[in-house]
Amino acid sequence: MKKTIFITGASSGIGKAAAKLFAAKGWHVLATMRKPENETELHLLDNVTLLPLDVTNLAQIKDTTQKALALGPVDVVFNNAGYTLLGALEATTDEQLVRQMETNFLGVVRVTQAFIPAFRARKAGLFITTSSSAGLMAFPVSSMYDASKWALEGWSESLSFELSQFGIGIKNIEPGLVSTEIMGKSVRVSHPEYEELTDKFLAAISAPGSGASTSEQIAEVVYEAATDGTDTLRYVCGEDAKALYAQRLAVGDEAFRKGVHQMIAGA
Repeated sequence: MKKTIFITGASSGIGKAAAKLFAAKGWHVLATMRKPENETELHLLDNVTLLPLDVTNLAQIKDTTQKALALGPVDVVFNNAGYTLLGALEATTDEQLVRQMETNFLGVVRVTQAFIPAFRARKAGLFITTSSSAGLMAFPVSSMYDASKWALEGWSESLSFELSQFGIGIKNIEPGLVSTEIMGKSVRVSHPEYEELTDKFLAAISAPGSGASTSEQIAEVVYEAATDGTDTLRYVCGEDAKALYAQRLAVGDEAFRKGVHQMIAGA
């Protein structure tokens, strides 16, 4: 029987790459985005259904969830919608703080909450979330983005205990830099007192050989998570993320923080 995956943030990047991959693998893909009428590629694929969804709109989350379930059982929900807020906290408006958390964290929580009853009734289902290596390790001038991803990590780990009794899984994808996402889905705020730090950090992470992954490579990890049959919670992916996370585990938190300081100083 053909399986179905529901994807948020499918208009670009990892979400679009995952939609294409799962469709190619024979899955029925429910690809959601804020403005499906603007999509010029996914609607041409046989196994893809487009649905409108802004994950900061609670009423629309509930409505789109019901529309999706009315089409048939959903096997996997891929919570992928999100963006990066870069810059010093001092330069960030309250509206920007709230929107970052509403999109990256509460959007995931609310979409998940909307699907849990249907999954629990079937005693089956899997939630996969695009987290980040920045949910395992914090970096400069991205405090609210990192906070949103760290929140996802704690929430997911706790929720895994609640859901496992019903046969429901939860998994996080933790990529490092993704080449197609670095500038396209970021909002940057600036403050003159932090520009040197910001420039040094961006230079350090965008240096040749930084190991950025493509959206297609991360989509392959999402497919692995959806089909490997394990209860693994975290999928650290991308050579940069794997190397940095291994280093953090090896040297400990404080030594790793000193290393980040040194990385910036040398940029």
